[in-house]
Amino acid sequence: MRINYDLQDLKSFVAVAERASFRQAASDLFLSQPALSRRIDKLEEGLGVKLFERTTRRVQLTNVGRAFLVNVRTALDGLEDAVLGVADLAAHRTGTVTLACVPSAVWHFLPEVLKQFSECYPRIRVRVHDESAQDVLNLVKDGQADFGINFTGAEDAEIEFAAIYVERYVLAMRHDHPLARRKKLSWKETINERFISVAKSSGNRSLIDTALAGIEKHPPIFCEVNHVSGVLALVEAGMGVAAVPGLSVLPGRPDGIVGVPLVNPSVERTLGLISRRHHSMPPAARTLFEMLGAALLPRRPRAR
Repeated sequence: MRINYDLQDLKSFVAVAERASFRQAASDLFLSQPALSRRIDKLEEGLGVKLFERTTRRVQLTNVGRAFLVNVRTALDGLEDAVLGVADLAAHRTGTVTLACVPSAVWHFLPEVLKQFSECYPRIRVRVHDESAQDVLNLVKDGQADFGINFTGAEDAEIEFAAIYVERYVLAMRHDHPLARRKKLSWKETINERFISVAKSSGNRSLIDTALAGIEKHPPIFCEVNHVSGVLALVEAGMGVAAVPGLSVLPGRPDGIVGVPLVNPSVERTLGLISRRHHSMPPAARTLFEMLGAALLPRRPRAR
C-alpha cells in the first residue's frame, strides 16, 4: 500500500481529533474548512480507513482513528525531539566532542582551553584519547576522533596539519645524576650511560633513530618500554637515562626528573593540530578546534 500524505496532513488530523470540530481546528491551523476537509479526506483515502465519524452536530474518532492518534502523537513528538536535538547541537547546547592527543601534549596544551570550553558549553561532553602518535593519526583518519594533536600526519594526503609547537628532545635523568646540571649535552657525551627507550614501534623512537642515523656510535639501549610514562618511571627508579620530548619533563615535576637538551644533532618534533582534509566537523567539535587554534597557533612557541 502506498500512503500519500505529508506532515501537515498528520498535524491537521491531530487538530481535528483534539478539537472534535473541523471549524475550530481550521481556525487553529489558519485554514478554510474545505481545505481542512480535503486534507483529512486525502489522509483517509491514503490509509484506506475511516478516521472520523462525522455528523452535522459532532466529529468523533473511530476506533481505528483513536489508535492512529496515539501513534501519530508519538511520531510527531519524536520528530520534534529530533529537530530540537539538531538545534541544540548547532547551538552547542548538547553533544560530544572526541579528540585524540599524544600524552605529553594533553596536560600542556589542553587544560586551560578545555576549562574555558566547558564554562561556555557545560552540557557538551569532551572525550580525550591520549594515545601513541600512530594511534592518534589512525583515530582521526578513521573518524573516531573529530581532530587531534600529534607530531605525525604532516605528510599524509588525508590530513590537514597546523603546526603549534616545536619541541626539542632532552636527556631525562634524576636530579641527582652527575649530568643533571649541564645546560646541554651532545649525544657523544651520553655513550657511557644506560639508556631506557620506548619500543621501536613508537613514533618517538623512529624519529630519534632517523636523526641519529649518521652518528658512528649510538648510545646503547638496555631496556625498552612501550610508553614515555613507563620510561620516566624507570628513570625515576634510577635504572638509567632516556631521550624524551621536552614537554615530558618540564621544570617542577614532583618526581625530581630533569631534562637537559641534546645536541649534535639536536632532535626536534613539530606538534600540530590535525584534522581530516575536506571533512566538515560537527559544530561543537569545530568550536573547540577553533578555540585551540586561537590559543595556540598565534604564539607558535618554540622549545628552548
